Amino acid sequence: MGSEHYFSASPSSPEHLRRIRVTLAGRELEVVTARGVFSPDHVDAGTSVLLANTPPPPAGGHFLDLGCGWGPISLSLALASPHATVWAVDVNERALDLVRRNAQELGLTNINAVRPEDVPDDVSFRTIRSNPPIRVGKNELHGMLEHWIPRLSERSDGWFVVQRNLGSDSLQRWLAATFDDGYSVQRAATGRGFRVLRVRRHGSPPSEPIDVIP
Repeated sequence: MGSEHYFSASPSSPEHLRRIRVTLAGRELEVVTARGVFSPDHVDAGTSVLLANTPPPPAGGHFLDLGCGWGPISLSLALASPHATVWAVDVNERALDLVRRNAQELGLTNINAVRPEDVPDDVSFRTIRSNPPIRVGKNELHGMLEHWIPRLSERSDGWFVVQRNLGSDSLQRWLAATFDDGYSVQRAATGRGFRVLRVRRHGSPPSEPIDVIP
């Protein structure tokens, strides 16, 4: 792809649509992917670790998949919680189109695949599940998280998977320092070289502390 990245807004490479078999929310499915998006040939290892190490989502409310790609997290959330509204957010228009195609083919009407600026300002999230685009750079990544994490509803959790050798431990420290008032930040799981980081927004009265994994 040369200088083109999966976080390019409008990939210039040919789509080369393809169909792949995946397992999401315990179901064997066929989905459409394409060139110019993240991990077009399979559910990547980090997303697999995230999906395997997060609890079932709430039954309803608004959910956020930040950096959705072709949609494995969004599709999983929508399948698991058909009465919820899943916001699949990405800057890559091709990725958003793929999420819409896959949702339509699977009969999922509860996914909104949109650019970040198209999420209404008054929407808050019962959960955030994300394999964030680490390669956009530290400043851009931090700005994204500073924007979206405060939109967690009270007594709700955000779950983020980050590869250890791409800075998961330093990101955990940054999250803990940045969200030090009214939040808890912990490592929830480790697997296949990835960390799953959990950010809880507490409420009033505060929710219970979350367990620490050493």
